[in-house]
Amino acid sequence: MSKEEELLKDEYLWDGSGEVDAEVVRLERALGRFRHAGRAPELPANFEAARQSQESLRSARLWFQFAVVAASAMVVFSLWMGLRVHSESMAEGSEWRVEQVAGAPRVGMKTISGAREKGRLRIGQTLETDRESRASIAVSDIGQVDIDPETRLRLKESRTSRTRLELERGTIHAMIWAPPGEFLVDTPSALAVDLGCAYTLQVDDSGAGLLRTRMGWVGFRLNGRDAFIPAGAVGETRPGIGPGTPYFEDATAEFQEALREFDFTKLSDSERSAKLAIVLAGARRADALTLWHLLSRASVADRGKVFDTLNAFVPAPNGVTREGIERGEQRMLDAWWNQMGYDDISVWRKWEKAEFSLR
Repeated sequence: MSKEEELLKDEYLWDGSGEVDAEVVRLERALGRFRHAGRAPELPANFEAARQSQESLRSARLWFQFAVVAASAMVVFSLWMGLRVHSESMAEGSEWRVEQVAGAPRVGMKTISGAREKGRLRIGQTLETDRESRASIAVSDIGQVDIDPETRLRLKESRTSRTRLELERGTIHAMIWAPPGEFLVDTPSALAVDLGCAYTLQVDDSGAGLLRTRMGWVGFRLNGRDAFIPAGAVGETRPGIGPGTPYFEDATAEFQEALREFDFTKLSDSERSAKLAIVLAGARRADALTLWHLLSRASVADRGKVFDTLNAFVPAPNGVTREGIERGEQRMLDAWWNQMGYDDISVWRKWEKAEFSLR
């Protein structure tokens, strides 16, 4: 067969012209029943617009997914940066900046002798001044502590919500703006707990302490024996005994001496009652602070006398009874404290609870 004839056969295969191919005819008959007999579907008039709309939607989805991924990445980055800053802050908080004010204070083995020279007080290190030296230590989110000559203190703890110094001897002046209960100072005879205040704390070579509050109030504690020293008041401590009864320094010398002996001198029951009688006889309205503390420090037999004296100056609030005070009911003592116009006793109770949970 010539090439032209083969081409004709091919033409029949495609458009039906040319010579009939018997084999092709047989196949046509066999497959004819599967031939599509309908019309080709017509596309809707808005097909192109719909197609473009689908493309736009697909593009919007891609952009949305990209935005979600980008936002997630930003959140992760922000958390990472926050943790990094927090870690750096914690590292910074583990040491205190020390500034030389006068003389040559010593931090650990290093002497800070240059004019307004600065050093670092780390946990466990001591800061010591001689009779010619003064220093100042500061933490931006806690406060400032000024150190007088002949003082020795140690940084025991420094973290986000708790800073603790140990004053072995000497004098410090603290101005604290941290939340109540976050700044603590150990002494040989009591723990001083800042409750939002400014105060001066002294410790002599025997370990006895004296605290004067200039603003706010301070809590003193040793073995469950508490004393609260508000602005203008004074609190004394003794090793092995703890905090004495707070008083105001404009009280008479006889009042102060009798109170000091009542707190710190070993006396018989009758002798203590006699000292208490001197205090009660010399009490003024301003001495309600002292009288309130004596409600729990006097013997059970003498508590009624203290109740009567305080009640004459600051009437007991509703629900506070003579019998309840004689039993030493804490709820009644707290209610009477709040009646006297000082800071709310719940601040101390909250710290007390938190401190107990740490043990």
